[in-house]
Amino acid sequence: MILCCGESLIDMVPDQGAYRPLPGGSVFNTAIALGRLGANVRYLWPLSEDRFGAALRQMLDDSHVDWALCPATPRPTALAFVHLGEAGEAEYSFHDEGSAGRNFEPAALPNLPKDTEALFIGGISLVREPCGGAVEELALRAAQAGVPIMLDPNIRPGFIESETETRARLGRLMRLAQIVKLSQADRDWLFPDLGGDELAEEILGRGAKLVVLTSGAEGAAAYTSTLRRERGSEAAELADTIGAGDSFNAGLLAALSAQGALSGAGLGALDEAALDDAMALAARASAVTVSRPGANPPWRHELPE
Repeated sequence: MILCCGESLIDMVPDQGAYRPLPGGSVFNTAIALGRLGANVRYLWPLSEDRFGAALRQMLDDSHVDWALCPATPRPTALAFVHLGEAGEAEYSFHDEGSAGRNFEPAALPNLPKDTEALFIGGISLVREPCGGAVEELALRAAQAGVPIMLDPNIRPGFIESETETRARLGRLMRLAQIVKLSQADRDWLFPDLGGDELAEEILGRGAKLVVLTSGAEGAAAYTSTLRRERGSEAAELADTIGAGDSFNAGLLAALSAQGALSGAGLGALDEAALDDAMALAARASAVTVSRPGANPPWRHELPE
């Protein structure tokens, strides 16, 4: 069972001069995409008792995601107003203060389920307190239990209050994670002076087994200690980029899980064929997502072979 811990919210997506509310949040989207791809997935984050919280629960149910660990709270669901550029790229204004997940404290964490195959973390849930401390504590517990961690920082500079503290936390988490995925925006903020190969070597040197660097329409590159593999992006008619990276994460994890690569020495023993298959599923899932409005990941049957 893959456990996803991090933010859920409502994306307010532009729609003919108004805003259309759609379930979203980086980690929530990844969990939804994993469920739709057929992976066994569990989600952990406080969910509001308001109508938006009900919509989030409904999507989790519909996408076969186990949300039994999610605490219920009267606090409101966080909102993210989406601003789309001319090329469909998305920027966000977050309204998170006092929200359902913002006050998630380490003391409120449940025990790490014994059947956890991997832990996925990332997004804005890492940035502010106390929720950032809760996610980091869960990552520490996972690392101590020998559970592999995938980290996607998904940097939103406008949301970061303390650059120093955010860099410090991400540095600690990169030393715990076995899989690190960085977008071009993440790289520009975290490691502006390092090229792709140099950056991958740096993160692998910190203990990661797999580093994936994505570059939007230009594709992605994956690195292990012995391999470097590239994958071009899939052709797609662009609606917007909301949730594209989250679907990529899910495709990668779903493929690695199906291969049995998330257990034992699997990540350290990936061969070219296994890594290529994982990158291919990630690219196909991302391409379908960008072809339709909002974070609407594909079901497995929708993916071209």
